[in-house]
Amino acid sequence: MNIEFGYDTSTQTVTVPEERLLAVLEPGAFPPAAGSEEDLVRAALAAPIGAPPLREAVHAGEKIVLVTSDISRPMPTWKVMPAVLEELYAACVQPEDITLVFARGVHRAHTDAERRHLAGEQAFSEITCIDSDPEDCLCLGTTRRGTPVEIMRTVAKADRRICLGNIEFHYFAGYSGGAKAIMPGVSTRAAIRANHSHMVEPGSHAAALAGNPVREDIEEAAALVGVDYIVNVVLDAHKHIVHAVAGDVTAAHRAGCAYLEQFYRRPIPARADIVLVSQGGAPKDANLYQLQKALDNAKHAVKDGGVIVLVGCAKEGFGESTFEQWFRQAQTPRAIIERLREDFVLGGHKAAAIALVEERADIYLVSDWPDEAVRGLFMTPFPNAQAAFDAAVQRCGSSATVIAMPYGGSTLPRAET
Repeated sequence: MNIEFGYDTSTQTVTVPEERLLAVLEPGAFPPAAGSEEDLVRAALAAPIGAPPLREAVHAGEKIVLVTSDISRPMPTWKVMPAVLEELYAACVQPEDITLVFARGVHRAHTDAERRHLAGEQAFSEITCIDSDPEDCLCLGTTRRGTPVEIMRTVAKADRRICLGNIEFHYFAGYSGGAKAIMPGVSTRAAIRANHSHMVEPGSHAAALAGNPVREDIEEAAALVGVDYIVNVVLDAHKHIVHAVAGDVTAAHRAGCAYLEQFYRRPIPARADIVLVSQGGAPKDANLYQLQKALDNAKHAVKDGGVIVLVGCAKEGFGESTFEQWFRQAQTPRAIIERLREDFVLGGHKAAAIALVEERADIYLVSDWPDEAVRGLFMTPFPNAQAAFDAAVQRCGSSATVIAMPYGGSTLPRAET
């Protein structure tokens, strides 16, 4: 069987014997939307999960803070805000009592033009729209895992906190959305570092909620702050809203996660000896930082000691300076993991995520990188996907089983055995 994998703006084809192929994983098709994207948000607000309607949960005179994603995330806040403002205004909340906070964690500040774009014209002109400030925070306690709950002052002192966001798989927090707007969204660098340091512990992986130390720490922190309501959306591959949930920070979030699973989590009969994976081509394979998402999903499909063939041009290099530095300074994957355990550093955490996969499987990389640079990643370089697959078969044996993931960043395997 010939299987195509996106590679920059072209494709690479691999011929796989059908009798060895366990599955070709692709995202499921969403049903036709019942109305516009804005209609889906209004429908969610009209049928909240685990909470009264938003217009009944807030009151005139209260200071309302809405926390939403920054520009590094695909959350279309401007499509959600009109319906949210309708609810708040219906409760007689005044515009001057509403603040929209862009949860940037430790990312860069936005320009005014970016804030206007993210908020949408109505919200930007009617309410206060500001970036989170990790330097102006209040400490509200400490979680059982030792994470300081240090939250932006404006958010901490509000009468009501409403979190907006999109739900997708997250490689160590389980899912995005829900309480994640609070931690790490509007937290200090020290708090984020403490929370994210648990990513190297068992249970910290995509689609894991119960028993996931990172997610449990996030939700404990948010409980200390108090989150009154969420409005979360699920997006398709084109970043269009295909589903929305509203209501309780946990119950509504879990309902959104369950919806996401139907379309982006794909069953496999068993883990395979060889996994072929790509991000689907440009622009998602521009650098190694982006390729990591597909690699991390592929780890759920490969047997321990197997081979992952990672296909992606990565023509822009590493994509992040700290990420690059950690690889250049390491002698082994284990050294990267231990370094993160001792001192969590953003950017370094991506290097550790790759190192964790490298400890479980060999990675054959098909890219635009020089061979020596690939070896510096503790991976094996190949000129094309077919050559890499052929070498993987030689390494694993002619009876090796295979799973193909042409859109690896958008499909999370779930092994049935």
